[in-house]
Amino acid sequence: MDLSNLKPAKGSTKTRKRIGRGQGSGKGGTSTRGHKGAQSRSGYSRKIGFEGGQMPLHRRVPKWGFKNRNRVEYRGINIDTLQKLAELKNLTVIDIETLFTNGLVGKNDLVKVLGRGELTMKLEVKANAFSDKAKSAIEAQGGVASII
Repeated sequence: MDLSNLKPAKGSTKTRKRIGRGQGSGKGGTSTRGHKGAQSRSGYSRKIGFEGGQMPLHRRVPKWGFKNRNRVEYRGINIDTLQKLAELKNLTVIDIETLFTNGLVGKNDLVKVLGRGELTMKLEVKANAFSDKAKSAIEAQGGVASII
């Protein structure tokens, strides 16, 4: 084997279809474009989503819903979760950094403390928002609920 007899693997290459080279080639005349109509013309380009005149999918499917671009999304943390965390780690102050280091919230999450569960110890909780029930439950135990 040398450079003079190298060739590609069998079946790896195909000869291109030579369109519009006379009737004898079998691909002359209409040059595989069929007869008349928009697709036979030069310069034709189909619009994205065009389905041959049928009502396209993006117009058949009904519009639904609304996304409020001004919505502020909070990660909710319940009082019972704070109670467990404080008992396990012997904490009196819980802030967002504490919650992040314990894997309860993400680094850039806004935290809202919610009122599910019971609180049995005095805690100082720092978060972005509090529900009324959570705030009253924390303050009932003599704790402090401060908004960052």
